[in-house]
Amino acid sequence: MAQILKGAPVVEALNNKMTEEIKELKGKGIEPTLCIFRVGERPDDLSYERNAIKRCEKVGVAVKNVVLPADVTQEEFDETLNRLNEDDSIHGILMFRPLPEQLDNEKARQMLNPAKDIDGCTDGSLAGVFTNTQVGFPPCTAQAVMEILKFYGVNIKGTKAAVIGRSLVIGRPVSMMLMHENATVVTCHTKTADPAGIAREADILVAAAGKMHSVGPEFTNPNQIIVDVGINWDEAKGGITGDVDFDAVEPGVKAISPVPGGVGTVTTSVLVSHVVEAAKRVAI
Repeated sequence: MAQILKGAPVVEALNNKMTEEIKELKGKGIEPTLCIFRVGERPDDLSYERNAIKRCEKVGVAVKNVVLPADVTQEEFDETLNRLNEDDSIHGILMFRPLPEQLDNEKARQMLNPAKDIDGCTDGSLAGVFTNTQVGFPPCTAQAVMEILKFYGVNIKGTKAAVIGRSLVIGRPVSMMLMHENATVVTCHTKTADPAGIAREADILVAAAGKMHSVGPEFTNPNQIIVDVGINWDEAKGGITGDVDFDAVEPGVKAISPVPGGVGTVTTSVLVSHVVEAAKRVAI
């Protein structure tokens, strides 16, 4: 029977840590503040926004909402983002993407100040991940994987790690973050020959391909720790499921994170922790 790497205890630990850090910051006259920058009323944006606000309220992070109409012009959008970049009272900006088609998504991504890029979408933040320096912040999902491994006391140093997926949101950044912890990492993708054979040799397996139940028992070994990043809709069962075939894999591995209740649970708390960290950097 595998150990189940649930996200809720990780969230509780992050919240406790943030609560103490926020008390210290407020004692110095600094109130960690998140700006949620949204264009239009996309339902998925609104859902994530509500969740982020709840997490902020729980630990004492202030939230400012800046909402532009869906038909906003490029000029007005640029002016608003520049104003938010320059506002010293805002420590982190969550900019929802994709933007409406009349706006330049790539320009917006690069305009965002990396120091306030708490979701790790700018080239500056990604450069910080690859150089292991404090330039911006890593993507929240990638950081959530690392927080789960850290919380459950997984020794990464000297291990073999396989990451399935090479996106800039999770695959590539989490590969670099594992490498910074002295793992030997192989990143598998759609052109990889025998990904199951590679994964089977890994001590740590991060499944982030975005394909439901694409990781089965043939990818695993009895001493393996699996973190499942996938979020897929299972039509047959009418619910969320991961990239890993949990029922088939769980009995034959050492530990595994569930979906739902794993990485996704931790991601929003990581976002809030990045706001706190951004405020701490200003306080130094």
